Amino acid sequence: MSFRENLLKKIEIDRLARRVTATMGSPDSGRRLDRDLGRQLLGLAGYEKLHKRDLELYLIPGQAPPPAVLVLDNDFPIYTTTPEDVAMRKSPIVKEMVKIRNIIKILNDKDVVASKKGDSVERVRLDCIAALDLAYTSSDIEEIAKQGIAALENGYQEGITEALELFAELLDWAPPPGSLKVAHQIIFGKTDPSPAGGPAFGPLALFDRVHTTLKLIDTRIPLQRKEKVQAARAVAAGSREADIEGPAVFTYLKTAALAEPYSPV
Repeated sequence: MSFRENLLKKIEIDRLARRVTATMGSPDSGRRLDRDLGRQLLGLAGYEKLHKRDLELYLIPGQAPPPAVLVLDNDFPIYTTTPEDVAMRKSPIVKEMVKIRNIIKILNDKDVVASKKGDSVERVRLDCIAALDLAYTSSDIEEIAKQGIAALENGYQEGITEALELFAELLDWAPPPGSLKVAHQIIFGKTDPSPAGGPAFGPLALFDRVHTTLKLIDTRIPLQRKEKVQAARAVAAGSREADIEGPAVFTYLKTAALAEPYSPV
């Protein structure tokens, strides 16, 4: 696959991992793991699947046997032991429970649990990403900008959105905080959580899906300063001029991406 295709796959993996984590909850939270989403993520990782008793297990390859074993349940635990030992601990039969040594293992599995819940999802996410070839050249970045400009000129909203998502990934930009969210607009920008002067957001790109217009505010917006936030919202509403508009936004994003090495993790 091309760099662009692999980068889109990476974005899909990250999005899926967040959705899986969001379905997890404590025993009294009422939230249960969405197993279908979990299977999708595990499928992208390419782990070997097997069933032991009533358990759905996935073997995570490692440098030395036995491989780690992930159990598809609400805790999403990863065990550093054999599938047979996991089955005995998680789904014991009567003759196993009469042995003191087994009872101890069943009641306390901390000696073999490597991770649970979000930590396990993160390990799977990283394994998915490791399988992707995310090496790139300047021509790969230039091609993304070229496709974004063509989509904008043709009013192709899906193409515009895709190019913005790709550049957001390359630049480690994120969706805006609540105070800068605008209806019918896709916004990505640089998050600055620095406590010096409070958190800030920007530069930021704004794509208006109603009018199919693209703008960029090339400044850092302190979120605690209401007048700065309102000024940014005025740009989004069209009552104030943006720093950059139209195809030049993709040129800006291309230059920024070429100037800053991409870290895929």
